[in-house]
Amino acid sequence: MGDGIRIGISQCLLGAEVRWDGGHKRDGFLVETFGRYVEWVPVCPEVESGLPVPRETMRLVRSPRGGALVNGVLVRLIFPKSGGDWTDEMAEWSARRTGALEADRLDGYILKKDSPSCGMTRVKVYGDTGPSARVGRGLFAEALMARFPDLPVEEEGRLNDPRLRENFVERVFAYHRLRALFDGRWTVGGLVAFHTAHKLTLLAHQPAAYRDLGRLVAGAKALPRPELKARYTREFMAAMSVVATPAKHANVLQHMLGHLRGKIDAPARDEIAALIEEHRRGIMPLIVPLTLLRHHVRRHEVTYLEGQTYLEPHPRELALRNHV
Repeated sequence: MGDGIRIGISQCLLGAEVRWDGGHKRDGFLVETFGRYVEWVPVCPEVESGLPVPRETMRLVRSPRGGALVNGVLVRLIFPKSGGDWTDEMAEWSARRTGALEADRLDGYILKKDSPSCGMTRVKVYGDTGPSARVGRGLFAEALMARFPDLPVEEEGRLNDPRLRENFVERVFAYHRLRALFDGRWTVGGLVAFHTAHKLTLLAHQPAAYRDLGRLVAGAKALPRPELKARYTREFMAAMSVVATPAKHANVLQHMLGHLRGKIDAPARDEIAALIEEHRRGIMPLIVPLTLLRHHVRRHEVTYLEGQTYLEPHPRELALRNHV
């Protein structure tokens, strides 16, 4: 169990037999590895909205004459075999369920890919004629992302990509830290400390946001507190959603190496620089140069770097940086 970290999840991904055919889509990484650090909040939109198990399959169908607007497309949720329509039931339930989720204080959400209720992106939308187009989003996913625009949300299929997986987990832990700050009696000084600790993390994701958020924090006392909280949260989480690249990581690692000038000898600097370049070129995983840098940072007590969340943004046991 994580330190209060709660993540919503499509229930079938935990092994619950709630799918249309009575089966499940249990995900080993989520259940056996990531699940050791978080508390799951399982949701099955189709069962919870009143459908049985097993049940007829459903699909999103383009509907220019009225329906639910998902990802910019007007659709209805249809049972193709019988012609039944579950649009209104799903939309009304989704509004109620996402409202109830506010009390769960979620730090992230993992959705089932391709689902007409849960799919986050590229869900098939059918028309009266012609092939389907992957332009939709599940009805529940649409309601969830509209109500919680800053929440880290991902679908399990995309988590098979090591960079997207590492990015999502990093966002979850960063959002948890940010909520912990703003949930208490926060001060501008506390926000400055949070921002300072995340400077290198921001630099690895979006250098422009690194500068913009710095200016926002510098002028924090001139803004009403609710506006400051909302703007910082929105811009911080938007920056975190940009996936860090080897080139950006290499830039951060070089920045860290600069802080060790005069503290380590030339051979040690050359060794680290060579590993950083190998990471930039895709030869070496991030964990290799980072581990060596972390060793020197702690050995020489470089206070600024010791306080950077970039060094350990999530539990080391997840080994996420071994693969990026």
